[in-house]
Amino acid sequence: MKISPLAPAIGGRIDGCDLTQTLSSSEIREIQNAFLEHAVLLFPGQQLAHLDQLSAAKIFGESGTLHRPREFQPKAYQSLPDGIMMISNIREDGVPIGSLPDGEMMFHHDMIHREIPDKATLLYAVEIPSIGGDTWFASGYAAYESLSEEWKRRLDGLHARHIYHYGSTQKGDEKGTPAFGEATHPVVRTNHETGRKCLYVNRLMTDLIVGLDSSESQEILDYLFDHCEQDKFVYKHQWTVGDLIIWDNRCSMHARTDFPGGERRLLFRTTVKDTQAPA
Repeated sequence: MKISPLAPAIGGRIDGCDLTQTLSSSEIREIQNAFLEHAVLLFPGQQLAHLDQLSAAKIFGESGTLHRPREFQPKAYQSLPDGIMMISNIREDGVPIGSLPDGEMMFHHDMIHREIPDKATLLYAVEIPSIGGDTWFASGYAAYESLSEEWKRRLDGLHARHIYHYGSTQKGDEKGTPAFGEATHPVVRTNHETGRKCLYVNRLMTDLIVGLDSSESQEILDYLFDHCEQDKFVYKHQWTVGDLIIWDNRCSMHARTDFPGGERRLLFRTTVKDTQAPA
């Protein structure tokens, strides 16, 4: 098993690891340590059944569950094992069989709109368009650590409100369901496993900073969104069939680029629960 960096600020690639096979305790520790170091891990060339993907998630903790209310879940979910989510633009009778089917998606942290967001997300590529549909990952660690001391002092103790209507891909669009989640978390959180601080706001779901007037709140958020999304903090992944990527939701955010609507895109998603709320 070989681990190599994907980009200067974030991401590692693990070659020579077949996730359908039983891993030794030393291999598991090596993967867990790499996850905490790199925040994003790519396992290329996998051939995973749903249960294999769920088993891979357990390397990092307890598998998560679907939070979207059942009445708003795409119909394909009825045939999937518990904990597996389908991301796809494939349609039957004109209706997408999976979630988040089309187009670009703003930077976000998965489940930041819940009291205890997920620790990690795993995404496995089955069908990929010829161009686009890439996933970009941005390091919250690097973004925070590069702030001036003045900005760090300004953000200390601030909390932000996050709101998300399930299915939305752009802030203010009308693609989301009536069901939504809402939570308040620190603008700067500390990853309780590493002790490192990171920025914890995003363009899609962060609504406002609590206790500030709207103009100051928006000024700070606009600055932080632009700061976090700089190329120097980002790894841009072009998917290949068989790629499995896991990312740490506590210290990274991700976005999706646009892709041709007439080309099929199919990925399967699982999550890992966290054990405590952001602090």
